[in-house]
Amino acid sequence: MNMLKFKTVVPLILLVVLTMSVTIFTETRAQTPAVDPAATEILKRMTNYLGSLKQFSVHTQNTLEDELDSGHRIDLDVSASVTVSRPNKIRAERKGDLVDQVFYYNGTTLTLYNPSSNVYATEPASDTFEEMFIYLYDTLGFGTPISDLVYSDSFPLLMKDVIFAAVIGKSFINSVKCDHLLFSRPGVDFQVWVSEGSKPLPLKYVVTDTTIAGLMSVVTIMSDWNVAPAVDDDEFTFVPPKGVQKINFMPF
Repeated sequence: MNMLKFKTVVPLILLVVLTMSVTIFTETRAQTPAVDPAATEILKRMTNYLGSLKQFSVHTQNTLEDELDSGHRIDLDVSASVTVSRPNKIRAERKGDLVDQVFYYNGTTLTLYNPSSNVYATEPASDTFEEMFIYLYDTLGFGTPISDLVYSDSFPLLMKDVIFAAVIGKSFINSVKCDHLLFSRPGVDFQVWVSEGSKPLPLKYVVTDTTIAGLMSVVTIMSDWNVAPAVDDDEFTFVPPKGVQKINFMPF
């Protein structure tokens, strides 16, 4: 009889302890904001600084995670050297598993030049980065992993529909100390590593598609930042080399 009472009391004690633990945990979570102001403040400082730059150049190493028909996951790598001159000029040399291409945009036309096949295509373009990138993606299927960091005011775009934001901690990218940030919106998580100091530059950027089971990501490492490069407007206009063939854009 005493043993039966003991067995009955133990689950009751455990239930009380578990109930208290759940209550405390729930109250703690309720006190922790889903969108941490510290994370958004660092992101805002980074976007403000990038937006203040009239010109900049950066090297990017992009890794696109993909899956073969066999179900095996693979990484596709693209290296790029990017030069931006605001308000509406960009040049990018891209080399990798899927591409050998130079991209030119001068505010009136955009051109893709493939040196390996000696062909190029040119089309009239809108006079803003935003409209040009939308056209590239929607019409030609041409995605630029860090395009949302090129805009003069990218903070509203990055924060659109964000439901969670956190400072993960400190980290080092290429020996530079950074704040590691995580943001989440429906369907997409993105992480950004922002360097400390007076020049809060993004050194790593990861965008993850959370709508698929594999959680595929695009990972971009940024290095060799130059926030005041000596560039000429002519660098953003394509001049066809002798013998190069002009073709039409073929959407992917």
